[in-house]
Amino acid sequence: MHSNPALKGRMSRTLPESPRSLEPGDPSRNLAEVSKSSAALLSWNAWLFRIFLIAAACSITLSLSPFGLHRWTAAGLGALLSLAILLIEHRLRSTSATDLLGGATGGLVGALAALLVTIVISRTSEPEPAKSFLEYASLLGFGYVGVMLGSQKASFFKPESLPGILRARGTASSPQVEGKLLDTSVLIDGRIADICEAHFLDGPLLVPQFVLHELQMIADSADSLRRQRGRRGLEVLQRIQNMQTLEVRIIEDNPNTSNEVDRKLVELALRLRARIVTNDFNLNKVASVQGISVLNVNLLANAVRPAFLPGEGMRVFILREGKEANQGVAYLEDGTMVVVDGARRLINKTVDILVTSVHQTPAGKMIFGRIDEHGDAAPNVRQAAVGGRSSRSDFSERSLD
Repeated sequence: MHSNPALKGRMSRTLPESPRSLEPGDPSRNLAEVSKSSAALLSWNAWLFRIFLIAAACSITLSLSPFGLHRWTAAGLGALLSLAILLIEHRLRSTSATDLLGGATGGLVGALAALLVTIVISRTSEPEPAKSFLEYASLLGFGYVGVMLGSQKASFFKPESLPGILRARGTASSPQVEGKLLDTSVLIDGRIADICEAHFLDGPLLVPQFVLHELQMIADSADSLRRQRGRRGLEVLQRIQNMQTLEVRIIEDNPNTSNEVDRKLVELALRLRARIVTNDFNLNKVASVQGISVLNVNLLANAVRPAFLPGEGMRVFILREGKEANQGVAYLEDGTMVVVDGARRLINKTVDILVTSVHQTPAGKMIFGRIDEHGDAAPNVRQAAVGGRSSRSDFSERSLD
């Protein structure tokens, strides 16, 4: 069983090592500069708004002097109020957009329910203090319940779910478009771009910011092989983004439960109800156990390999000798191994063979055949391999775990 050395030990990996400088014109440099510049601009804008908030709160309380407070005491009250608002902002920053939308909607529904209760209370003959207490209590109670239930049931407030909620019951609903989260391994592998170009995979394709960051760190690695793979992943992502018929989104959601990328992907897929596109065996198993739909590129490649039946002929290039006596070994274009009896003397030659059996192994299919001495399969022969191509290395790199 072969594994990708660039992604070895994925289930225990965290965001990788120290960055190196990138050459000008490199796609990873371009993506990194865009990401850093946009993040810096957002940070400056946020701090300007915070300073404006503190100054405005201090100015308002200083000019109005609420509760009979003196000037500097009132200004201190404004500063405390603005700091409380900033603390709430800090607490809510790590909350997802769907949770915020659900909590806000639930709070509005709770406030409306409290308003209806206060209308009823105002028509009773209770004393004014009792009425005021019941009105404030209903506002706090219904508001709290609305916010908590709304944030817990936030999946109903996902933007793609709103049309189905608002649509009348009698109308037929169109199938919901599911997002697909791209893993680091599938971008480094590169075949995902060809699959998208062939229109076998539609959008929206979701690339989490932490996956993009991991690709950038791999591209900055001191190891030349890892650096080459990371840059290839960034080039593949840029190629997918340039496809006009495909929607690609860079999402900012970053679960804080773990630093491991695989765990973040699983948690994000559960939160967004999205599929995961990967060719990592361990991530595939962990996500499947938790009920997440996984699109495995290796399984797709194995499924679309050409089928060869016993008795069918093919033409192959004998690349090396086999383990048994008189055996020769060839490889198909997709990396499938072909073991040919009696072909040891025909190494570096193209021969016609007859398929005798096909065996399924954990790494894929293996085809066994024999030399076609009489040319019985000549009318139906298939050109199944290309001489001189290192199909064996492709097979090792892309085989199923």
